[in-house]
Amino acid sequence: MMQITNSILMIRPVRFRMNEQTAVNNYFMEDLDEKNNSINSKAQQEFDVFVAVLRSAGVHVIVIDDTEEPDTPDSIFPNNWISFHADGTVGVYPMFAENRRNERREDILEVLEKNGFQINNVMDYTSAEEEGLFLEGTGSIIMDRIHKKAYCALSERADEDLFIEFCEDFDFMPVIFTANQSVDGKRLPIYHTNVMMALGENLVVICLDSIDNKKERKLVVDSLKNDQKEIIAISEQQMHSFAGNMLEVLGSGDQRLLVMSSAAYSSLDKGQIAKIEEHCKIVHSPLDTIEACGGGSARCMMAEVFLPKE
Repeated sequence: MMQITNSILMIRPVRFRMNEQTAVNNYFMEDLDEKNNSINSKAQQEFDVFVAVLRSAGVHVIVIDDTEEPDTPDSIFPNNWISFHADGTVGVYPMFAENRRNERREDILEVLEKNGFQINNVMDYTSAEEEGLFLEGTGSIIMDRIHKKAYCALSERADEDLFIEFCEDFDFMPVIFTANQSVDGKRLPIYHTNVMMALGENLVVICLDSIDNKKERKLVVDSLKNDQKEIIAISEQQMHSFAGNMLEVLGSGDQRLLVMSSAAYSSLDKGQIAKIEEHCKIVHSPLDTIEACGGGSARCMMAEVFLPKE
């Protein structure tokens, strides 16, 4: 069982902008005073540079263009609606924002099959939307595939019962907690686990300060330590620079890479960088427009493909 993969699916945006439907509980978003056309073309430039950076490091990136219709401003973040597993199973997830549900496209599975990947089964959780329950893919769920554990910070976009159902279906042990951030003097839930926590093969970058409940924090730390993960703690300020939104992938020659945005990289101190570099090479690319308008960063843009090859 592998924790990291060399194959990544990415969706190139055509109508990227600040999504008013996700802004209600994504406190990482900023309103850039720019026309949507200009925002979209900047996002496309950032996307293309990022893909080129990944490919030059030896990552196999499958790029699929978004469609003009329906209107999907957040399509650049496919990891929230789909996940691909080593046994050939695909997970499809219920989304909080109605306009994000339009991102789900069956033709993407056909593209993967054309690329030689095998799909045996689809686990579809989307009917939970009818009950107002959500679980946004690897945004909500951080999987430790080797130790068969899944971590989840509960929020409006990560329902506890649904998460437990996922863990039963995929045979993971659930590690459940709440992570908060300060918004106008209040502590409010962080919308996705993957902005406060990035789990690699031998390391975890995590904002422990966001787990206000000491028992829950101890539960998470003990679980990580038991699995011999090196814990690299980041501050809430660094988390706001998307330092928790990283993904470890395999590059050429099976080199481990930790992929992040340039803003995330710039927020790290020398000690944190040194610790990361003991385990992986750091790869970063500027994603300023995507981060500001989308409230997501490098990790959100990459859907890992663990499917078996035919």
